[in-house]
Amino acid sequence: MDADTADVLAAIGPRLRSLRRARGLTLTSLAELSGLSISVLSRLETGHRHPTLDLLIPLARAYEVSLDRLIGAPETGDPRVHLEPQRLIAGGVAVPLTQHPGRVQAFKHVLGPRDPALVTHRGHAWIYVLAGTLRLILGTEEHEVQPGEIVEFDAATPHWFGPADGLSVEILHLFGPEGERPMARDLFSHP
Repeated sequence: MDADTADVLAAIGPRLRSLRRARGLTLTSLAELSGLSISVLSRLETGHRHPTLDLLIPLARAYEVSLDRLIGAPETGDPRVHLEPQRLIAGGVAVPLTQHPGRVQAFKHVLGPRDPALVTHRGHAWIYVLAGTLRLILGTEEHEVQPGEIVEFDAATPHWFGPADGLSVEILHLFGPEGERPMARDLFSHP
């Protein structure tokens, strides 16, 4: 057995004892909950018995915790991103999908009916329509963009976008500051 594994195993007993005490349980009450004998529990906690799955699984059930918690597995972190929708002053809701200031930002927008008001600013915009029909005004041109279609433009061009039909439109919006543009890579080889 390597030293790392031995260290992990040696730390399980004290962790089990701390967990039992934190829950206010005696060895007797834990034995009743887990179906393991008081002797086995005592030897596990003192390190006189190696923990095995057939002993740890009933303990995890009794404590209502994961096996990772019992063995002290390193935290992997929660890979899920907890998104917080934000109401837009101009109407609708935006959900930031990235949190990297100064770099390309991604948003999911649900836009309701609103009056066009052209704006300009530095940067580059890329919009993918998920649902509904997007009305896009770029300078003096007007476009209707359908689900599955993509538009991109320099944000220094006077622009406005919103629903085309008085309902709502759902979009993914990438915005690159300082003229930064999303980069596309062709991952397929062409003959």
